[in-house]
Amino acid sequence: MGNKVFSSYHRPSAPTSGSGDLAAAASMDRWTGVVHVPLSRGGPLFRVAASLVLSPAKTLAVPRANAILFTGDRVRGTGDPVIERLSDAAHIARVLAGKLCGETNAWVVDAACFAGPFAVYRELVPSVNTAGDPKGYDPTGFSAATGVANIFAHSVAEIQNKFLGFSSKDATVNQHPAASLSSYCPPRTIILGFSKGGVVANQLVTELSCWASESMKNFVDVSQPNPSHSSHNLLVPTSASDVLSSISEFHYVDVGLNCAGAYITDQAMIKKIGDYVLHTGQNLRFVLHGTPRQWFDPNRSWIRKEKDIMLQLLRDEAKRCDGRLLVYEKMYFEGTPRSLLMHFEILEVMDIS
Repeated sequence: MGNKVFSSYHRPSAPTSGSGDLAAAASMDRWTGVVHVPLSRGGPLFRVAASLVLSPAKTLAVPRANAILFTGDRVRGTGDPVIERLSDAAHIARVLAGKLCGETNAWVVDAACFAGPFAVYRELVPSVNTAGDPKGYDPTGFSAATGVANIFAHSVAEIQNKFLGFSSKDATVNQHPAASLSSYCPPRTIILGFSKGGVVANQLVTELSCWASESMKNFVDVSQPNPSHSSHNLLVPTSASDVLSSISEFHYVDVGLNCAGAYITDQAMIKKIGDYVLHTGQNLRFVLHGTPRQWFDPNRSWIRKEKDIMLQLLRDEAKRCDGRLLVYEKMYFEGTPRSLLMHFEILEVMDIS
């Protein structure tokens, strides 16, 4: 199982349009802008850029999927306009939206806290140290899944109330009259971790493995929509279990750390993921995207070793999952000297189809 894709190096062309960091533009079919939301009252603010599908009534339309990308460390003062542009969450949201089908929402999240240039996702990955590096991944409390649900919910409320002039309740009623709730299918969730943002993807894999195992022991049908959707916001998952049950894809985008832990290498954890796929009968897709910048770094050889281990564990599990567990490895800029530029350009050239 699995597929390796190679692409030749090229420099992406400059974007044809751009807007200020705080600008929110409502086009014919999308709202694009930036909000700052906490996970809880008084907590640190996450900067969330979004490109969201609009209905004909200019409310937020119910998407087929929500794709959420977590960014990495800050890079400033390079003097390279491409790196500067691809360091901005608002620009990344527009790029990501362009890669998705028209009915998918794109979300890009920066860490709420930084230690100098280092992203610290402590609210989502409690095990990280002061520099944001993980000491391990612990599913206790489902911190990442809960955090993702809160980021979605608070962002949607802010956008609807402040920018679009609709309350969450009004928008939900307009989009899903009571008669259609019985046939409602929750949007899928696509997780992307870029660079250090891969720690959030790892935390979610860890939580999915644990949650699925517990659900199967308790004979919970995790393949069915949560009935709470009939009274909650239908645009996004609204709880940790809703987030985890809706995940259909994990994309690791040139992830890397200055320590171990860039990829999941726990065989038992990956086996639970395989069991979950077999139990639900739903497809789950893992795509590992990389460049020589991370995978061929002689000073951090553990990154490629961890990637190879995770890839093999997933491929082994895929063999018993009747084609439900899909695993791909995609290499970009092969044969090109390692550079910081390619690390960011992968965001423009990566194939997530």
